[in-house]
Amino acid sequence: MVGVDLNADVGEGAGTDAELMPFLSSANIACGGHAGDEGTMRATIALAARHGVVIGAHPGYPDRAGFGRLPMGIAPDLLEASLVEQIAALVAMAGKSGIAVRHVKPHGALYNEAARDLALAMVAARAVGSVSADLVLVGLAGGALLEAGRALGLRVAAEAFADRAYEPDGSLRSRSLPGAVLDPAAAALQATSIARDSRVRTSDGTWLSIPADTLCIHGDTPGAAHIARAVRTALLEAGIEVRA
Repeated sequence: MVGVDLNADVGEGAGTDAELMPFLSSANIACGGHAGDEGTMRATIALAARHGVVIGAHPGYPDRAGFGRLPMGIAPDLLEASLVEQIAALVAMAGKSGIAVRHVKPHGALYNEAARDLALAMVAARAVGSVSADLVLVGLAGGALLEAGRALGLRVAAEAFADRAYEPDGSLRSRSLPGAVLDPAAAALQATSIARDSRVRTSDGTWLSIPADTLCIHGDTPGAAHIARAVRTALLEAGIEVRA
């Protein structure tokens, strides 16, 4: 059976985690860089466990004021140390409950920059490997982060987005443009197309090849739980298993 992972970024204070979690197979938990603290990590780990959802770390630039959404001119060694600290914090917190952290997905500006910049991607990949070589590194399908992970012998997972429109060059359509955020029905169609056919129709109507292991739904999108429900339902109806 064809299968795909369905993930969302959680523990960030969006207020949608409890509604989203029943539809996910994996969750990326903020761990102190851009958002999150011991209390939110503990609560989000427990929520995921109640729903049988696999957890991963969601580290970002250490920029709580900017929510990790802007690039930072931080030295590579300091960035690597911060990422190691964030990932290790979630691993330690989950370990107290006997739960394993399975993957790492960078957040925000770090995720986007590491998709294009191999040197930065290597910093992030080294941080993951420093915590555990068993962690799966999640990055944008076709991006440099996956290349860095493979170079360091890490397992990687290619990510695509169920709820956002794509431009012909493979980038996500800016939220400032019309049609950037998909409604539940459109997100369900896009998710099924990516999972089953490894392709997505872009903003100009052309088709783009995107082989992906995991599909993301943005937890801070209005109506995120409705989108997640529609996506999961459509995948299952198409004979596509939702699995971590």
